[in-house]
Amino acid sequence: MKTHLLLILIFSPLLLKAQEADTITFNRSLPIDEVVVTGSKTLIDPRLLSTTVSIVGQNAIESANRSSLLPTLTEQIPGLFITSRGAMGYGVSSGAAGGMSMRGVGGSPTTGVMVLIDGHPQYMGLMGHPIADAYQSSLAERIEVSRGPASVLYGSNAMGGVINIITRQTTSEGSHTDARIGYGSYNTLQTNLTNRTRRGRVTATITGEYDRSDGHRADMGFEQYGGSARVGIVLSQHWDMAANIALTHFNASNPGAISAPIIDNDSRITRGITALSLRNHNAQRQGAISMFYNWGRHKINDGYSAEATPPDYLFVSRDKMAGVSWYQNFAIITNGNLTVGIDYQFMGGEAENDYYDSRNNQNIVDKNLHNIAAYTTLRQGIRHWLMVDAGIRYERNSHAGDAWIPQGGISVLLPRNTQIKAIISKGFRFPTIREMYMFPPQNPDLQPEHIINYELSFRQRQGRVDYGVNLYYIDGKNIIQTRMVDGRPKNINTGKIINHGLEADINWAINSRWQLSANYSYLRMKYPVVAAPKHKLFMAIRYAHKRWTMNSSIQHINGLVTQLSPLTSESYTLWNANLEYRAAEYIKLYIHAENLLSERYEINAGYPMPRTTINAGVKLSF
Repeated sequence: MKTHLLLILIFSPLLLKAQEADTITFNRSLPIDEVVVTGSKTLIDPRLLSTTVSIVGQNAIESANRSSLLPTLTEQIPGLFITSRGAMGYGVSSGAAGGMSMRGVGGSPTTGVMVLIDGHPQYMGLMGHPIADAYQSSLAERIEVSRGPASVLYGSNAMGGVINIITRQTTSEGSHTDARIGYGSYNTLQTNLTNRTRRGRVTATITGEYDRSDGHRADMGFEQYGGSARVGIVLSQHWDMAANIALTHFNASNPGAISAPIIDNDSRITRGITALSLRNHNAQRQGAISMFYNWGRHKINDGYSAEATPPDYLFVSRDKMAGVSWYQNFAIITNGNLTVGIDYQFMGGEAENDYYDSRNNQNIVDKNLHNIAAYTTLRQGIRHWLMVDAGIRYERNSHAGDAWIPQGGISVLLPRNTQIKAIISKGFRFPTIREMYMFPPQNPDLQPEHIINYELSFRQRQGRVDYGVNLYYIDGKNIIQTRMVDGRPKNINTGKIINHGLEADINWAINSRWQLSANYSYLRMKYPVVAAPKHKLFMAIRYAHKRWTMNSSIQHINGLVTQLSPLTSESYTLWNANLEYRAAEYIKLYIHAENLLSERYEINAGYPMPRTTINAGVKLSF
């Protein structure tokens, strides 16, 4: 209640000031640079959203010269942190990295931040977490990140936020091919190939990728190969459809922590996704119906310590996730939009220990569950300078009950390209099959987790400078934690989240050659969690002139909790640099270096990160 009153007191003078400028319109006051889909499921100017959506565009993805999208997201998005353990590869199971936290919400493994590809959920059907090694740079046209709960639109697992990967497309007629090959430290090879073709009403995108690395420690090799295909067809002026498929396979080895090495801890993972969507759009309404199916095959050798006996089995799992989603947006009244939608998701699979000898395999779980949800949101403009939106979702899980998810916010446009937003939103997460039915802490009686997020944001553009600040407070209950009950570990709804913090970012186009960008986030947690730094600062400068392009960046992490017992934190500073030279019309040469200060640090406890790494290569475009 105190927070509600605080928001009202802060916001009241701003409303009075806005009344003095009631002739200002959203369309005339600020230039529209781009539109987003993640905050509303329809193409919309982000100023009309009370939620905060950050965008990482194609230039940032390409100039990073990395195979994985995740390190670039960690740098570019305030409040988001993603763990790492080496030069390449995140892995799965024990010792894995790729854990994601947004404002301290995420979990281990990550079940509180949802990853989407073109709006379709991507996570392992049994464990309920995304697979970090499946998100490659060759897939992405851009990434939209919703900072804060997005459960009204996306349901369970969007409790902390959403990362939506928008796949590559082309708008120009003809065929265009891009290729990159790079080689560097620790025998690391990175290659990818992308072809984008448009012939009249039909577009097609095909990607292929192969990456490998010996790793900076013995028995830390990683190898990955895969590809994707997307076809889009414009059926008429107001209808289009798209189908896509992607397949990736990776082999990852885990040497264990320095203090507790592991032998033969190897994973062989195959992941596949398919999706089909039909979309309608005109001046009065937008909507879509889509279907998706994701699947995975995991074979894991848990390994053994030098003193132990090697295991005589492999952990093998087969999981799946499928769903149907429908939504429709209506412009029912002037300056107003109503959206209604229905989601259905089915997930599950089976896991077992497969023994090498003739013994019967040991079944661990064979379980499926489903969610069904309905939601509606209303966005209404008032007197041209005030946008009000509200939404509610009802979702039911076949095993864990139901949840009501409300959200409300306002967006006020002030003179001098200034905007103020305020939002109160609820996020939630149903327990996963792993938490309810797998391994000794299992508890089939778990209830949904939920958080309430209070947020106030300010944004302004002055000439070539665009900057913003967000303040937030998060109150969470029923968080699932493992506790000792009657002498045994058990998952129970006992945890709490009380986090508050600040996020800021600035982008400054100094002139045609120089660009500066920076972001900072501060997070204070009453109940600390692993992999959520107290301070995160990123600064980058870009210089482009004639054939040369240079990017140099500094990332500083302070107060990163790496383990809770005993409480251990880490602080470090990384200096990265990238230099590109256009040797010919279709050829670019590049060199990319990370950790130029040769910093010693850990993100996963017991897993020292590599010192300076260098990768060089060539990019072709024709």
